[in-house]
Amino acid sequence: MLQNMSTADKNGVLICDNCGKEGSDHMNSCNKCKMTKYCNAACKKKHRHKHKKDCDEHVRLATEKRNKEVRIAAELHDKKLFKQPLVEEDCPICFLRMPLLSTGRRHQTCCGKTMCSGCIYAMNETVTSDDKNVCPFCRVPTPASEDVMLERERKLVEAGDVISIHNLGLCHRDGLHGYPQDYTKALEFYHQAIDLGHAQGYNDIGHAYMNGKGVKFDEKKAKYYWELGAMGGCTGSRYNLGIFERNVGKMSRALIHFIIAIRGGYAAPLEMIKKLYSDGYLPKGAYTVALQAY
Repeated sequence: MLQNMSTADKNGVLICDNCGKEGSDHMNSCNKCKMTKYCNAACKKKHRHKHKKDCDEHVRLATEKRNKEVRIAAELHDKKLFKQPLVEEDCPICFLRMPLLSTGRRHQTCCGKTMCSGCIYAMNETVTSDDKNVCPFCRVPTPASEDVMLERERKLVEAGDVISIHNLGLCHRDGLHGYPQDYTKALEFYHQAIDLGHAQGYNDIGHAYMNGKGVKFDEKKAKYYWELGAMGGCTGSRYNLGIFERNVGKMSRALIHFIIAIRGGYAAPLEMIKKLYSDGYLPKGAYTVALQAY
């Protein structure tokens, strides 16, 4: 049995574990377990041989408890991380699941709605000439120039449209549409988009840390932001996590990330799984499972 460490009298006043004298909150503590209290360094040194066995046992128990807490925290984190994200919102026109690829959807600068390319194609290619080149949702004509489009985008940013805010960050990152290339400014817009619930912003912040653009290179922070993006449903972040785990040799974790990204409609992990299987890093049938998931 461990002795009663941090001994106190009935009034709650700390007493020295060696001589029994009353002390204060500023008493000397055991350097190893931090539990026993001494009135001075001399008492601590004198009591060391008596306390050693209990000290080692306490440290052992404390280490086991800490390791258990770390293990449980890691298990809970993985449970949340590897959970299949919710399906994105449907197209507001046809009410079908929104395509994942950027070519399968379009954000309209007139009304701020995002809709599938199929509905936009149907409006502009399969109807009479009077109804062509208008937004399928609000029926506003398509911008005739880039200046008009950018002016609409700026109004959406002022109105708090999350996709427009994120797009403005991309413009600053790449120096597009007349905006100066400014990585720091881009990060500001990414964080604004994140605060409004846009998981794609996590992916771009992760890239910034991985490439050292606007921030200092930091792999751990890149992984941290990609994990947040993956838990928010960003398949790009999920794929990047798979690449990260592959690079550090954790193939089983990489495979899980790739499969989840594939289930979300992302095709890029298919080729990665195929190559890993060909190189002998994945078990037989991994590519078949991935193909079926896609």
